[in-house]
Amino acid sequence: MPSPSLRPEFPVSETSAPHALPLTDFSGLVLRAPDHAKLTPAQKRFNELLARIEFLTHQVQRLQDWSDRHRHAHVQALYTAAQETRNLRKSLLLFLHEQLHSADLTVQQQRMARNKLRSLMDLLSPLADPQVMALADLYADDEVDQEVAEELAEAAERVREKIEAALGQPIDKPSQYRTPQAMAAAGMRQWQRQQEADEERKTAKRAARQAKNKPVAEKAELQQTDAKTALRTIFRQLASALHPDRESNEGERQRKTALMSEVNAAYGKADLTSLMRLQMQVSQVDSQTSARMADDKLQAMCLLLKEQVSALEDDLDQMQLRLSRELCMAVRADADEAAMTQALQRMQADQRHEVDSLQADLRRIQSEAELKRWLKEQAQLAKEKAREEPAGWWD
Repeated sequence: MPSPSLRPEFPVSETSAPHALPLTDFSGLVLRAPDHAKLTPAQKRFNELLARIEFLTHQVQRLQDWSDRHRHAHVQALYTAAQETRNLRKSLLLFLHEQLHSADLTVQQQRMARNKLRSLMDLLSPLADPQVMALADLYADDEVDQEVAEELAEAAERVREKIEAALGQPIDKPSQYRTPQAMAAAGMRQWQRQQEADEERKTAKRAARQAKNKPVAEKAELQQTDAKTALRTIFRQLASALHPDRESNEGERQRKTALMSEVNAAYGKADLTSLMRLQMQVSQVDSQTSARMADDKLQAMCLLLKEQVSALEDDLDQMQLRLSRELCMAVRADADEAAMTQALQRMQADQRHEVDSLQADLRRIQSEAELKRWLKEQAQLAKEKAREEPAGWWD
């Protein structure tokens, strides 16, 4: 059975301007059997790997484009809001501490102020700030409002159950987290660690498979030699056709210099598909010329494509993991872009709302009468929040 041809879509002469092929368009590289013939298993495998490379290339580029549009602004917005929120919470904490010792508060109002102080200290992480640490030590032995504490603990437990169901593993030291918000933050940190551990396990499994399949690898080494020879042949053909010193026309020399730079980059990465596309561009292959390969040579070429698949899968996994950490949400290349963008916008809006609320609270409680009303409202809000289960990334 004759081997199929690599049929370029845009046959041109070597002296005419090449038609650039889109980076994710692999249709011109697909092997097609002659009329009334069937593809061999090796030819089918070649096409399958090519399709996988096209899919992964599209996924990586799609996720990178989405990240380029949103990442910088989102990270900057979260960072700015986090800094403002921390500063406002600290100001509120210090103000409440001062009012506990100067304002005319009833015993119940003092208890509500202490409860609010403790909730602020939970959010501020005392170890990061000496002033907050000092206040944490000062109020450590205060009597806790038992009713509120129990409701918060029950809500935190419900959040823990949801997170553990999503993670597929228990939360580390859950007794340390006394509120739903603290439990949710701990779950996010653990999810990120789990993603990192999963990637490490994948790497270890790949290494183990390579060690186990050493005899197979030795057999494949001969195919690798054939594949590298084929790769080198394409490279040399392109290098010969694109040698800039052979051109007297300055514009043509610059064009060939640019193309040769792409050839060198693709050859350095053993990127077979890019070299084949470039080969089509400079008319090393045209509609009258067939690049025919016997099955044993084609199997060797498949090894190069398989390596490209593996590299692209690793790139995609690493990109998803990195963006999930940086954007504080689960990022997947196969997710709906509009939904991920809306999630970013909601996160930014929530952070901005928190800043605005804290600023309004600080302005309001400068009046002692408003401070007393605010403390009562905060106590009621704490009870309501304790009964609610906050929505989160695990839903």
